[in-house]
Parts: sequence; C-alpha cells; structure tokens
Amino acid sequence: MTALSFELPDGSIKNVQVRHLLNAGYAGREQDEVQAHIAELAELGVPGPTTTPAMYPVSPYLAQQVSEVRVQHGRTSGEAEWALVITDEGVLLTVACDHTDRELEVHGVAWSKNASPDVLGRRAWRLDDVRDHLDRITLRGWVGEGETPDTLIQDSSLEALLTPDYWLEVLAARGLNQPGTVLISGTVAMTGGVNQFARSWKVEMADPETGESLDVQYVVEQMPQPIG
Repeated sequence: MTALSFELPDGSIKNVQVRHLLNAGYAGREQDEVQAHIAELAELGVPGPTTTPAMYPVSPYLAQQVSEVRVQHGRTSGEAEWALVITDEGVLLTVACDHTDRELEVHGVAWSKNASPDVLGRRAWRLDDVRDHLDRITLRGWVGEGETPDTLIQDSSLEALLTPDYWLEVLAARGLNQPGTVLISGTVAMTGGVNQFARSWKVEMADPETGESLDVQYVVEQMPQPIG
C-alpha cells in the first residue's frame, strides 16, 4: 500500500495510506465545453466516455510523490490538477499532475491513466480552510525542454472544474468516502502550440487570499528500448 506524507500550513505532518485512487475526467463545470472537447478528441481517435463527468479507478500504488517519472516512449504528458485526500481527521487539498500515456489513450482512457503515476505535492491545505474561496485559487502548469519547466501550458482556476464537494458526494454514494481515498480532479485546457510532450512538468496551485502556494515538479525520463 502506498504511503503519502503531507506538510500542513501549521507545520504538522499528515501521513496517509492510499487505499483507493480515482481520476476524474471531463470534469469541467461548463459541460457544453466538455462536449466540444470530447468531439475534438474523437477526431484524434480518443474514444469518448459513456457519461460525463467520468471517474476512472487507478491502481493505488500510482499515487506518488516523486521528482522523476519513467515512461516507455515520447508521447506522454502531464495534466495540471488538484487532488483531494481523505484522512481520519478530515479532507486535504493538494496539487497534482496526472501523467498520461497519450499513445495508449486512443485505446482506452482508463488504460492510459494506469500507465503512469499521479504525482502529488508534498504540502497540502485542509479543505475546510479554503472551501469558502476555492474558485479564486489559481491552477497553472508549466513545461520545459530541459529539467526546468519554463513555458506556461495551462492557466486557469479551480472555478473551471467541478468542486471537491461535488466529488465527495459522488464518493459517498459509492461508499468510497473513507480515509485513504485520493481523487484527482480532471484538468483544464492546454495552450495551443506548446509542446506537451516535454522533458519536465510543474504544476502550481496558488491561493490569492493567503499568498500561499502548493507545487509539484518532476522530470520525465524515457526507459531503454525493450529487448524482445
């Protein structure tokens, strides 16, 4: 079972054993825009979901706090997201980057989500502390050709996505609102013309009310070619 550790604003540390990992998909609040995005993906051969928003179970060991992601080929990329983490003392909110295999995605979104890790930040906020101004929290992603992400590829706010409380209700209806459940939010639009298949990724979630921010950053390393 994967163990995650989060530093909270008061300096305390919360350790969590991940029992369930879920990735939300097509999770924008404006579902008309979501449907337009599904149509765009269909032109690229990516199969659409049977319902929106979607939720994909992911192997719990793929919830990781790492600085390097190993991949099998050059067509994988991250996605700027938030993550809710249910603990025995309430719900935490942190930043995340869902690394996805784009080659595998055309065969099945759920399969692609299980091919690479969900990389989570090492710091978190208590959801109760930010719930009243969630929509003002920004969500940005950067990519880089070297080890330092320096090009903005995603620039939005939590207002664009379905809320943590929405997903907590979904989890409750399925008996998954229990300590050890982690849910990744789904992502926001990427900037056209920016190479998402970059060497490095960084995601930042910033709270303008407190001036605090959470971030996660990693480099992508391609594994050697297989033999056989």
